[in-house]
Amino acid sequence: MANLQWDIFCKVIDNFGDIGICWRLAADLAARGERVRLWVDDGSALAWMAPEVQQGVQVLPWTETLEVSCLDTTSSDVLIEAFGCDAAPEFIDACTRIHLSNGQRSSPKPLWINLEYLSAESYVARNHGLTSLVSSGPAAGSHKVFFYPGFTPGTGGLLREPGLPQRQAAFDRAAWLKQHRIEWRGETLVSLFCYEPPALAQLLHDLTHHGIQGQPVRLLVAAGRATQAVKSLLASKKAHNTHQIGLKANKYLDETLSISYLPLLTQIDFDHLLWASDVNFVRGEDSMVRAIWAGKPFVWQIYPQDDGAHGPKLEAFLDMLAAPPDWRAFHRVWNGLSDQQLPSLPDASGWQQTAAKNCARLAAQPDLTGSLLEYAAKNR
Repeated sequence: MANLQWDIFCKVIDNFGDIGICWRLAADLAARGERVRLWVDDGSALAWMAPEVQQGVQVLPWTETLEVSCLDTTSSDVLIEAFGCDAAPEFIDACTRIHLSNGQRSSPKPLWINLEYLSAESYVARNHGLTSLVSSGPAAGSHKVFFYPGFTPGTGGLLREPGLPQRQAAFDRAAWLKQHRIEWRGETLVSLFCYEPPALAQLLHDLTHHGIQGQPVRLLVAAGRATQAVKSLLASKKAHNTHQIGLKANKYLDETLSISYLPLLTQIDFDHLLWASDVNFVRGEDSMVRAIWAGKPFVWQIYPQDDGAHGPKLEAFLDMLAAPPDWRAFHRVWNGLSDQQLPSLPDASGWQQTAAKNCARLAAQPDLTGSLLEYAAKNR
């Protein structure tokens, strides 16, 4: 099958998770020989997230009135609406005009895919691949297909680019830490990428006084909300004279805990951070998947929802992992779903075994990009 033209529409809601996933998908498609246009309403984060040029990907502004003149010469083969957004009506009009040029069906309609959010809940496998008829507008008569990423063979799989295990096997932790001027003295390395979890203050307290199983810890704090949350808590403690802790990056706080505040990292370097760390705290969808591929113990902060839907979603995820009881308990408190005290981070050997097992199991399943390519080959 000839290489296709893919058009991915992405709206950046907050926290850059949507654009991060869409860029990974676009870059992976292009690396496999496809042509991709990524339409995004705010692509500014790509300047630091993905500064490298990816041949085959064209990033285009999704403005209020979309400029679609490029479609005059290149029609769309596959249209992806990411995470519930609706593609620009100007784009749909242009595709319809090309399809019915001069009253003739000059080219097939684009394959129209609604790429959904990731979940381990049972509805995903039931709904994956279902279609919906477009009943009005210029695209009336077309069908949208609902494509669900997931953790089982009956879903679209997870984003995983070819060669990822080989890259990880060649990774040099000490060299990467030195490159980023992180003063590592053999402590347990813990990455922290979070929102503002209620249990963060207790985590900092426990790591400061006890480390992990009595071993010193260096906390690698991601730029943005995680850094702001940690600095705010430590400054508050210092102001109340309850805990005298310095705030400069790469300075030891005491013999048990040290903190390094990281700059904004590219997607490649974020993978490196997860590979370098012994335990990873991640948030949202994209970093959770990357933590799975890292094969290390991790704690996931799920995006909180006002209606409480994140609770069952987290439980389904923990069930999918077959997470041990202490891992489940930690997740519930970390996500504000239990009023218990935050359990101490244990000797991570049990978590490590579970993480490695799930990494291997999920890596044996088809990946999301490959599933999309296979679907397009069969239905285009």
